[in-house]
Amino acid sequence: GSAKNNINQSDNPANPQSSVSAKAAGNESTGTTAEFPPAPSVVFKDGSGRTVDISKQKGKVLFINFWATWCPPCVQEMPSISELKKQFDEKDILFLMVDVDDNYKKTSTFMENNKYELPVYTAVGSVPQEFLSGSIPTTVIIDKEGKVVGRHEGAADYMNPEIVKFFKELTSK
Repeated sequence: GSAKNNINQSDNPANPQSSVSAKAAGNESTGTTAEFPPAPSVVFKDGSGRTVDISKQKGKVLFINFWATWCPPCVQEMPSISELKKQFDEKDILFLMVDVDDNYKKTSTFMENNKYELPVYTAVGSVPQEFLSGSIPTTVIIDKEGKVVGRHEGAADYMNPEIVKFFKELTSK
């Protein structure tokens, strides 16, 4: 099944780097984002009911991670996502940690207990296949123009220097 594949992928350190940075390299070599599709309109809400429509977030890079507390590869990548978030200003990158079980209370308690300052959201309505096709963790990266520039299924080390460089390039455009 796909869960087994995700666990195996997380054991391959070259895999996360190549999938995210390959997108970065492709984008860098062409000098344009024209080959990337616009992100579909999806709405997420936080624990207080505040909603975020990703189609209305132009000017910010979006880091959307679909995960669950019971998923070992999801939990494994949390420290590196937390460290990545600390390196960027909230006005530059919006982090959306989306609980696929729609259990805000359980997920936010997990974040508090582990001292991760990562904002928890749940989806309002369905999540399109382009974002989430059934495997978690899945991370989707949207640039300031509202285009999907990266998508990765499986755990990744988001403190990998190539990945950090990719985000610095995205936020500086």
